[in-house]
Amino acid sequence: MSARAIRLDELTKTFAPDADPAVDRLTLDIPGGSIVSLIGPSGCGKTTTLRMINRLIEPTSGRIEIGGVDVTHQPVTELRRDIGYVIQQVGLFPHRTVAANIATVPKTLGWSATQIKDRIAELATLVGLDTDMLDRYPDELSGGQQQRVGVARALASDPPVLLMDEPFGAVDPIVRARLQDELLTLQERLGKTIVLVTHDIDEALKLADRIALLNVGGTLEQYATPDGLLSAPANAFVEAFVGEDRGVKRLQLSSVSQLAFDQGPVVSLDTPAEQALAVMAAYRSDWLGVLEDGVFVGWVPGEGVRDSVSLSDLPRYPPAGRVTPSSTLRNAMEVIMNSNTSVAVIDDDGAFGGVVTLEAIRGALGLSGVDPHTGAAV
Repeated sequence: MSARAIRLDELTKTFAPDADPAVDRLTLDIPGGSIVSLIGPSGCGKTTTLRMINRLIEPTSGRIEIGGVDVTHQPVTELRRDIGYVIQQVGLFPHRTVAANIATVPKTLGWSATQIKDRIAELATLVGLDTDMLDRYPDELSGGQQQRVGVARALASDPPVLLMDEPFGAVDPIVRARLQDELLTLQERLGKTIVLVTHDIDEALKLADRIALLNVGGTLEQYATPDGLLSAPANAFVEAFVGEDRGVKRLQLSSVSQLAFDQGPVVSLDTPAEQALAVMAAYRSDWLGVLEDGVFVGWVPGEGVRDSVSLSDLPRYPPAGRVTPSSTLRNAMEVIMNSNTSVAVIDDDGAFGGVVTLEAIRGALGLSGVDPHTGAAV
């Protein structure tokens, strides 16, 4: 993430002279290359705030700075050239083909036919659209495909800022999860500054680098990282909004790779029996894990380890509990509870990384304990 890309300074919107503000003196700094989610209950002004950034709604007062420039009074056509916009209903032009929809902004900017054609092909690949879809019309596509077209159209002129208003709210949960993953993959490649409105706390936790939680009337209650929001709610409103299962949610945010692994009772196949027995004793283990060229090849029963027997000659058993470095801490905890033992961290190539214990998970989250059934802090 780079320096501040967007600053909202005392941004206020009142729709009628005697009405309460829809957004009330909102000040927010959004780092470049980050995803910031606006979330809160109905009436909190999250969509109003998003639309003020590209001035689909004009603010009553306050400033909007993008790249250090006050755009509050900038011509809107000039402003929107640097801002992509994706909405829940997608908003595709029904009588234009997919290709023509994607080309909308480049055409208005006077790009050549060759530039537009190349950009359409590039974006189709980027968002996962088959080229045979480019000549179709929006009503011939599924909801997920339409949403991909919407993202491609928003990215067509390569804007530095992307605004997304409930972009995945109209698709089923399976497609929604896939589109969320694709957005994160896109963001790794493109590094856009994304402001995302959602009503779904799990979506915000999954996608955002920082979350702005608003209350009714557009009042900012807390602006924090996902883990910061869950681990240190600013007040009772925030605590109630994120839910009682915030311990479980925190487990979903972190991966096994973030833990400091313990080697555990694991040795190389060529380890002498005396040394292997000492490792088992140190870990008070009845089993010994064995490695061959760094690859985990199984567990051997401790009673078979003796001076006259090579470890390579002992029967091996696959790990009862196994996770990969990319597994979430919640997944690791579930595996630990189901296998009733420490779990081995083994990557897709079989390389052994260490073992994970409940104590390691507790330590990583700074908890005195974790309820093994709910994941909640205890």
